[in-house]
Formats: sequence, structure tokens, C-alpha cells
Amino acid sequence: MKKIVKQAVGIDVAQDELVVCMGRMYEDLTLELYSHKTFGNTAKGFELLTNWVSKLSNADVELIYVMEATGVYHESLAYYLSDRGDRLSIVLPNKISNYSRTLDVRTVTDKTASEAITRFGLERKLDNWEPPKGVYRSLRQLTRERDQIVATRTIAKNQLHAEEAEAYPNKRSIARTKKHIAFLDKQEQEIKEELAQMIKEDEEVKRIVVLLCSLPGIGLLTAATILGETNGFDLIRNKRQLSSYAGLDVKEKQSGTSVKGKPRISKKGNRYLRKAMHLPALTAIRHDERFKAIFARIVSKHGIKMKAAVAIQRKLLEMAYTLYKRQEKYDSQYLNKSEDKIAVEITELSIKN
Repeated sequence: MKKIVKQAVGIDVAQDELVVCMGRMYEDLTLELYSHKTFGNTAKGFELLTNWVSKLSNADVELIYVMEATGVYHESLAYYLSDRGDRLSIVLPNKISNYSRTLDVRTVTDKTASEAITRFGLERKLDNWEPPKGVYRSLRQLTRERDQIVATRTIAKNQLHAEEAEAYPNKRSIARTKKHIAFLDKQEQEIKEELAQMIKEDEEVKRIVVLLCSLPGIGLLTAATILGETNGFDLIRNKRQLSSYAGLDVKEKQSGTSVKGKPRISKKGNRYLRKAMHLPALTAIRHDERFKAIFARIVSKHGIKMKAAVAIQRKLLEMAYTLYKRQEKYDSQYLNKSEDKIAVEITELSIKN
């Protein structure tokens, strides 16, 4: 009987259910996927899942749970397994999708997705997941809440504009809409104050924010979004992975040796992170000579301003990661913010973007 050297539980996470596949690797490096089951994405489902795994696995052999970072739907299970002391790895979705392309899978289903995750866990040496620092989790929650408030306010402002442009506007309706907008303004300000206070009270986070804010166009809100969505860059191993995680990597449709259609960004990554880089990129293009030159060069080559703007977004995000890794500020005459200036910005809540 062949010796088992590794076990993996691949989990395809959805909002309401967990599609699970169990697999093992033998000493000759062959793989076996031997059991599948679906559980509810609930506390009861987590208990049933771990009991099922315990019955089917070998307690004397290493076992790792593997899942994708799927928005927020994977988090409850991740904390449950972590509290139990189980070994767990959470993988960026682009890693699994890239790996899946190497497999001979004709139809993608929840079952085949869980199988791909299991194979990935068996074949790769994965980092153990550690619960994110509380401050990064809070930064993500607050910046996402603000993002929703801003979206709602935009709808309200458009509604107000339409109402005021009517031949016979309803004054009461207009008054209610204005009141709603004022309420949303107040909520956004409260979030900004909470974010600023949170950053001010954590020296490590404050130091990183100072570094990121030295980049052209990057303000406290953008820095907070970057840190919140990447768990303080803990999810990231290199610049290319960060661009892919944000969905700013370029994809081409290919058939054989032919390229079908124009290259486009994948947009399969973290939309909050991608959206956060839009205004900073425009600011950098307008005010920083280095980024202005890069933008002009790309436009002259391709003739597409949007493509050049996306390239600046990607460049800014990658530079933010580089500054974090090197623990140094961006060296530029324009927007070369001192630490004192950033501290004042935090105190005065002068949050841009």
C-alpha cells in the first residue's frame, strides 16, 4: 500500500454553500481525489464539514484546507478553521484560475473548481493563513462603507438634478432629496474621521500610510483602501501578483498563434482596489512630470488615453508596493510630502480621493 505524504481539502466558496473536494498525494507524487460533498456556508455547515474531513482523513498525515479569497464569503469559515487550529491557506483567485488553465477541464463547475483547488493545494507549497490585523480589517470595512455611501449619493444627486430640471418641480421632493444628500455627507465625514483616528493611533499603519502618501495622487483614503484590501500587503508576494489581484493585468484573447481582439485589463480582481486607483492616476498624470511623460508616451504609441490611464493606475499601485517593501518614500519634487505634513493631514482629516 502506497504511503500518503500530504492531504488537502479544496473548498469552492459561494455565498450560501461550500463545495468540497478531498485529495491526497502519495510518496510517488501521484494524486488521488477521492471524495466530494457540499455543505452550507453556515456555522452548522462548518461543523459538519470538519467532522466529515476528520472521518475521511489520516490523522497522522499533514492536512491543509485551501480556498480562494472570494470577497467576504470565505471569511467566516476561515476564522472558524483558524480558531480550531487547523492549517489553512487562502489563495488569490487569479492563482487558481491560472492553474486551472493547465488542467484538462472542458466544463467549469463548482465541483471541478473544488478539484482544481485541491490539486493546487497538493502540488504547491502554500503559506499558512493568519487572521489579518484588526486595523486592516477595519480599514477595509470603513472604506467599503464609504464607497457605498458615495455611490448612493451620486444617485441622489442625479435625481436632484433631474427633479430641479422639470417644468413643474416638486418642492417637497427636492427638499427630501437634499436632506438625504446632507445625511450621506454627514455619514461620509464620520467615516473619514474614524479612518483618520484609526491611522493616527496605530504607529505601524501610520508609517506605511506616510510612505504611500508620498506618491503623486495618493491620499489617506486611497492608502487606507490599499492597505485594507491587501491586509497590509500580507496577501501579496510581488508587484505582478498585486496588479493581477486588482484586475489591472492585461489579458489577450488567443486562438492558436492568433490574437483575437484588442488586449484588455482582466477586471477579474478586487474592484475596490482597482477603483481606488482611478483618481490618483489622473492626479499623477496632471501634476507629476514622470507620470505625465509615461502617459504621453503610451498615448503616442497606442492612441488610446484610457489604456494609458490604466497603465498609470497599475504603475502607481506597483510603486506603492515597492515603497512598502523598501520602507522609503517616493523621490520626486512634486508632492514629495514630509512626514510632518502627512501627520497634519491626518489630524485635519484632509482626505482626498
